[in-house]
Amino acid sequence: MDLGIKGKNALVCAASKGLGKGCALALAREGVNVVITARGKEALEATAEEIRKATGAKVVAVAGDIATAEGRAQALAACPNPDILVNNAGGPPPGDFRNWTREDWLKAIDANMLTPIELIKATVDGMIARRFGRVVNITSSAVKAPIAELGLSNGARTGLTGFIAGLSRKTAHANVTINNLLPGRFWTDRLKGNTEHNAKQQGKTVDEVKAALEKTIPAGRFGTPDEFGAYCAYLCSAQASYVTGQNLLIDGGAYPGTF
Repeated sequence: MDLGIKGKNALVCAASKGLGKGCALALAREGVNVVITARGKEALEATAEEIRKATGAKVVAVAGDIATAEGRAQALAACPNPDILVNNAGGPPPGDFRNWTREDWLKAIDANMLTPIELIKATVDGMIARRFGRVVNITSSAVKAPIAELGLSNGARTGLTGFIAGLSRKTAHANVTINNLLPGRFWTDRLKGNTEHNAKQQGKTVDEVKAALEKTIPAGRFGTPDEFGAYCAYLCSAQASYVTGQNLLIDGGAYPGTF
């Protein structure tokens, strides 16, 4: 299916690997011009070249920390008028809330709530003026079903979710949609790190904890960045213009609720 976004411009954050990379690749396959960001320059450049070779799309790599004002300015200089914005940032570390300081909380809120809001603020009026815009925020299934050891992430991402619920209804009239993608367990560096943390806490091997986690997922496996990217690309499509303000799970059926 032609998603109707060939020639559009996209800014994809934290895209050197994992879910961000999956989104950038999926958009590039649709003929979108992509600017990708991440902190690690070497990995980012390698990903940009990989996507170019796989798709033939124009891909620009901008190394920097998107959670800083400087990093956002650099990314927006390379993609000043994005039609598509994919917000993504690494989540804060797991732990016990008793050990988290005020600075830990502020860092989590800055990266996983305020940074996406700042990027939307910088780009949404241009989208409205052009009568086309797609914003996809990569959050977490923990927004819907909190994970105890990920309290920093639970709090920061839920704050973003509440903000988006209000804003998304104010932009839909101009064909600008804003949605949140809630990934469950995907075998990315983030999940590997959490699995290692839990294995240490439980006195088990990483393979044992990994196998036990997979058994809790009805699909019987972890997700892949490619299938996550395909979902993101659809939300950015012309056909998805009637979908806004939604929190869309992609978790292999792990969430057991009706809603």
